[in-house]
Amino acid sequence: MSETKAKTAVKAPKRGMDANTSAKIATVLMMFPAVLLLCVVSIYPFLWLFRYVFYDYNGMTSYFTGLHNFTRMFGDTAFWASVGHTFEYAILKIIFIIPLALIMAELMSQKIRGSGVFRVIYFMPTIISTAISAMVFGFIFAAYNGVLNAVLRATGIISQNINWLGDSNTAMWAVLIVAVWGGFGNYMIYFMSGLSSIPHDVYESAMIDGAGGLTTFFRITLPMLSPMFKVIMMLAITAAFKDYESIMVLTQGGPDNRTQVMFLYIYQLLFGTSTTKPQIGYACVLSLVAAIIVGIVTGLYMLLARKLDDVM
Repeated sequence: MSETKAKTAVKAPKRGMDANTSAKIATVLMMFPAVLLLCVVSIYPFLWLFRYVFYDYNGMTSYFTGLHNFTRMFGDTAFWASVGHTFEYAILKIIFIIPLALIMAELMSQKIRGSGVFRVIYFMPTIISTAISAMVFGFIFAAYNGVLNAVLRATGIISQNINWLGDSNTAMWAVLIVAVWGGFGNYMIYFMSGLSSIPHDVYESAMIDGAGGLTTFFRITLPMLSPMFKVIMMLAITAAFKDYESIMVLTQGGPDNRTQVMFLYIYQLLFGTSTTKPQIGYACVLSLVAAIIVGIVTGLYMLLARKLDDVM
């Protein structure tokens, strides 16, 4: 019996090693599809993009041009103007969409009759195709037979039609309205998820201490929502800088390039327009620059968020 126990004790580590090896193999097999997909749809296209930054490529033929695409970029005033418009668009969108989503999340988290219906209504725009929703708003903002002008005329607010999408003074605000309408429901759900994780006992203690609604919101809700808030802000920043689909449908970057953002400008170079041919090589260079800009902005935000955590 003692010899049998000794043999079992000697073999036990071997079985343990086999279990670890099996676990590692299982982990690799489970990760392999995701890693393969990442390589196919992300890493390979990124490497492909690097290949054509030194070429004049239109999808059919390519000519080596050296650093011409880079020198052209520095003198491309239209591109740098689109970068400025992108920052303007992103900042304004975040200023409006985040507070709106947070306020609506706070309201929808209350035990209000019919709140479930309103949650569905507010979230609905996020599951509608961007192109379709932009087309609908195109009819709303239409200069001559648009719903918005008709309502404003009927109420006496305006006496003549406003060309919302064709006037450089109103076009940016029009596309911002569409962006906020289409995105705030998504962030509202994120905020509601964060609010549901806050213990109810904390609010009960605040009520016992006599804290009012605003005091509870700023002293309890916001601080305890901080981790989720930072994630939502990062998602909102990256999404705002990459927006272009609704702008492409509504204004195509006009009027006079007033709503031309950098990813729409790159898209038009990549696939061409009715008056220009595809310029894939140059678009690849601008794509790299745009990715660097978004990466820098996101990195600065994460650094700032970390510094605020250290201070607080």
